[in-house]
Amino acid sequence: MSREYRGRRVVVWPAYIDATLSRGEGRKVPIRDAVRKPRVDEIVEAAKRLGLNPEVEDAKHPRRWWEQRQRVIVDKLGSKLETLRAVAAEVRRIREERKRLHR
Repeated sequence: MSREYRGRRVVVWPAYIDATLSRGEGRKVPIRDAVRKPRVDEIVEAAKRLGLNPEVEDAKHPRRWWEQRQRVIVDKLGSKLETLRAVAAEVRRIREERKRLHR
């Protein structure tokens, strides 16, 4: 991420909000706030709904440097943790809406 954004934008790796991962594996939010296997497209949609101007980048997560992954850079909403929690909560809402529509 460019230095010009430092302090105003945050990186959201899917691992940061993934309920199937431990803290040691990269999860940043408490398990009660996390979602199972979040996809980049879900994170982008959630960030758009929250007005966080998402940008997707190809990159390598430091804990899994051998794997090519994608990350989403979003505008900061309070602290980094508050931003991650808001994105995870919105992903959960998106999934609930889709579930209701497919009944």
